[in-house]
Amino acid sequence: MTVHTLSRGDARRLAVRAQLLDAHRPSDMFDVVRRLTLLQNDPTSAVAPSADLVLWSRLGSSYSPAQLRDALDEQTLLELHGLVRPPEDLALYRAEMAEWPGRPPLRDWQEGLRDWVDANNGCRLDILTRLRTDGPLPARELPDTCVVPWRSSGWTNDRNVRKMIDFLVQRGEVAAAGRRGADRLWDLAERVYPDEVVPYEEACRIRDERRLRALGIARARAPESPGEPNDVRTAGELAVVEGVKGQWRVDPELLDQAFTGRAALLSPLDRLVFDRRRIAELFEYDYQLEMYKPAAKRRWGYWALPILYGDRLVGKLDATADRRAGVLRVDAIHQDVPFTREMTAAVRHEITELANWLRLTLSLTT
Repeated sequence: MTVHTLSRGDARRLAVRAQLLDAHRPSDMFDVVRRLTLLQNDPTSAVAPSADLVLWSRLGSSYSPAQLRDALDEQTLLELHGLVRPPEDLALYRAEMAEWPGRPPLRDWQEGLRDWVDANNGCRLDILTRLRTDGPLPARELPDTCVVPWRSSGWTNDRNVRKMIDFLVQRGEVAAAGRRGADRLWDLAERVYPDEVVPYEEACRIRDERRLRALGIARARAPESPGEPNDVRTAGELAVVEGVKGQWRVDPELLDQAFTGRAALLSPLDRLVFDRRRIAELFEYDYQLEMYKPAAKRRWGYWALPILYGDRLVGKLDATADRRAGVLRVDAIHQDVPFTREMTAAVRHEITELANWLRLTLSLTT
């Protein structure tokens, strides 16, 4: 059994290269999405929506957000659970959808979801009928005929249609079908998803392999996370990283490749930094998304962008796109390590490029 021994630098370069963040920039949006396997379609736009930032950081200023919007509207890219994916990858999720709410034995919360949908089966059928007749439609145009309201201590309390759509997406009956203005549209999944269904076990294996290729290096097992998992089970080959406890899995095809780094500004939801434990272990980098913290308790900013330089995460950029004033306001460049003259120039160049891409005037207050 092959076990690769990597330095932390080797592991970092593997991760950066796998995420298409080295000096060899890709040139095609669809190729980027296929290689990364997903874009988190979060609408927070303190600087720019996360999916657009991820694509800009790879493609540069030739990328236009209209490209992604058009691809979603034309369904040349599809959205599942808030994640943008290549259409062909949806075949890897259909078998899992058919087993909703999961394989037995079910947990109590899974049984609760199943029972709520069963109790409101009339509403489920009404929504499917309306979509079949008039879809795609926004959620506000779908009927709420639930007899048992959805109860929650959070914002979803009594939002019956919203929750029913969530579960119908998980069941593979309804799919996101682009947008009309600010409204997300929903349609029957059979009119959106490809017909192919990959058997469950095979689909899980392929998803693990694709996830590892996108990450370069990952744990076989990791704590559960919302959305996409951070682990890869038995995909790839075993590796150990000097100075880091435990074993990893690596994509052997990505090993021993030449590496030339560059500077990049990353979305807080970028896959390179999304697994906070992995970046602490491999990059020795401390990061939290602070948008939910009171302003007085923030160390780096509401939507601080991690700063990549070569194979190191070296700081955070506290910036805000003030579109009304027409400026990209930079309040701080937090340096985790002292910047050299070359690092400072490269980071400043990326900030200028970001402002130009956003068509905003740069206001650098630090």
